[in-house]
Amino acid sequence: MNGVREVTCRPHLKRPVRRFVVLAAAGASLAGTGLAVVRVAYGNGPADVWACAGLLVALLGVACLYGAVVQVSADAYGVHSRTLLRRRSVPWRDIADLRVYVQYGRHGQEIHRVEVVPRGGGPTRRLPLPASVSSGDRPDFDAKLHALRALHRLYGTPESNHVAVISKRTAGRGTAVSLILCVLLLAGAGLAAWFVPATEALKQAWTSAAPCTAEAPAAEGPGSPVPERSREPEGDCLTTLSAVITRVEVGKGKQSSRLYFAESRPLERLSVSQEGAQGFRPGDRVELTVWRGEVRQVTGEHHVWREHFPSGGEVAVIAAGCALAAGYPASVVLLRRRGRRLPADEVLPSALPFAGALAGTALWLLPLCYLHPTTPPTSPGALTWAVAGFLATLGAFTRAWRATRIRTPQKAAAPRTPPGLSDEDEEVFLAARFLEPTDYNPNNFGTHIVLGGGPPAVTPHPGPGRFAAKRIPAERITVKDIRRPRGGDGDGVPRSWQIAELDDAGRPVHLTAAPTDLARIIQALTPARTPANVTRPDL
Repeated sequence: MNGVREVTCRPHLKRPVRRFVVLAAAGASLAGTGLAVVRVAYGNGPADVWACAGLLVALLGVACLYGAVVQVSADAYGVHSRTLLRRRSVPWRDIADLRVYVQYGRHGQEIHRVEVVPRGGGPTRRLPLPASVSSGDRPDFDAKLHALRALHRLYGTPESNHVAVISKRTAGRGTAVSLILCVLLLAGAGLAAWFVPATEALKQAWTSAAPCTAEAPAAEGPGSPVPERSREPEGDCLTTLSAVITRVEVGKGKQSSRLYFAESRPLERLSVSQEGAQGFRPGDRVELTVWRGEVRQVTGEHHVWREHFPSGGEVAVIAAGCALAAGYPASVVLLRRRGRRLPADEVLPSALPFAGALAGTALWLLPLCYLHPTTPPTSPGALTWAVAGFLATLGAFTRAWRATRIRTPQKAAAPRTPPGLSDEDEEVFLAARFLEPTDYNPNNFGTHIVLGGGPPAVTPHPGPGRFAAKRIPAERITVKDIRRPRGGDGDGVPRSWQIAELDDAGRPVHLTAAPTDLARIIQALTPARTPANVTRPDL
């Protein structure tokens, strides 16, 4: 790589094919635009089908043209990018680092792109090429990235000596999506809470409505016995009308279900629920209950359908659920805020402890909101429930805050070996694995490391017994450093584990395990050379 003097990244198309695509895309763009202009000028206006087809062809041509002409190159001066609309060059002296940014598709696929980090701060910029959308083109992407980094080392001064990978788990990931989601959920919660009093009042009015009398006549609609919509107090009574069902239309799935009435009296048809329509048959004589100008109930001999009026408690539960759901993206933003001083590619703790605290809060808050949607609880039982739930939530969030604190390798816990007991006294299987395949970890088969009862060994099972165990050559292994996981280590490394950087006779090897287990394994591998950043118990 030190002999690299220039790197060029183009789309994965042969030169003749790329030229043909450029000519075809340019022709399609011009033809589509011309067709649209002609049809708008001399046709039936912008809504004409040919005009829309021309615009579609023009847009597809522009998209293909953009993908065919994009190019990224690097030389002794810096990095040059060329797209359909602009050209840009950045000298090496202004570039602090080149790193990998991982985007995620709709179906979980990972899209790797190169990101340019400017020196002295400022927004980062992603290069259009190289890009990797699958594991098949990943080797070519890695080769291009290594060539770019080799040029950066030759003509610039990189800030890091390893490839930083920014994934959804790392500290360098942005918080814009989480913030927008949090704001939208809070807005939904506020909107639902605003409707709680009106919804509860409507429910109470329907529940307390009485049949109309001579003193409180129902409002009459024009040309139909069905009363017109009225908000006056005298229109809140119930009117009963007779009707005969002539046809029942039961919708499938999300389709509407309808009841049709003879002679379109008192109305032609009525939309009901699917379950409500299934209870009626053609020829049934029914009574329609009208309230506030609309049919709210259909009563037959064997079946009754009533319109559902949501209560204030139901809407309050929706509001509280949206507010609690907003707490998860808020916790993600909080964790990224706590890790703002970490390296951009270092993995942050998971927000699942906060999700557990929010789920526990929902267990007591949602029933309380359902039972007391508009007024605070006043009964002793409800007050006790609310106070106990608040204290439980406070404790859960306190534990979540402590569980998500960032633990540095220098604060690794001491091994679990009891005083007076040596690892050789019994076999202990610890969950740990090497990240690279080695002669003692062929094809990355190891999932555990066994200590005691013999030399340390890698096993593909949690024991008991040393079946299929591969001995670790501790005599040739040297511990160089212990660090937290990075984005380049992959998503298979748990966030709470740590990684030991080892030197296996000149070959770099990485071992990952929980902090306590990792300290114990390192002590077993290097009993006479305990690393300074691993705490050893006083025996």
